Amino acid sequence: MASAPQPSTDVGDVVLGLKGAMRRLASGVAIVAARGDDAPVGMAATSITSLTMEPPAVLVCVNRTAGIHAALSPGCPISINLLSRHQREISAAFGGAVAREKRFEVGVWAEDIHGLPILDAAQANLSCTIDSIAPYGTHSIVIARVDAVRLSDVVEPLIFQNGAYL
Repeated sequence: MASAPQPSTDVGDVVLGLKGAMRRLASGVAIVAARGDDAPVGMAATSITSLTMEPPAVLVCVNRTAGIHAALSPGCPISINLLSRHQREISAAFGGAVAREKRFEVGVWAEDIHGLPILDAAQANLSCTIDSIAPYGTHSIVIARVDAVRLSDVVEPLIFQNGAYL
């Protein structure tokens, strides 16, 4: 029986290995929206997960260089829109293919209980209030309490893995 290769502990190797490992993890795609200075701001995200049910809360990881980051602070509302498999163009728009000020022109949007954009045809929409933000490395870990949920009758998630949609 062949032995498994020994893992490297060199920092550069670990970073490359982690990137390769995380590319193998399939993730749902969401659009996170917040209030900007003049208009809503948003980004595509795959680093979103449920945190607790008591209280109902989610965790979102946001790179500090993302345009939405400046709009995030405790007490501020955010919306999280879980995309359906037919919404690749919306994911691409919020992933940088469309200028920030034109992103909400892609797709059909309504307003949530906080007056933030929610995507009409998303699988689910979460209206949240940020409870806390913790910096870590290049990102901020945002913990948000879920205030309201809207669900679609259809479950057809947009899945992203290894740099492509499945």
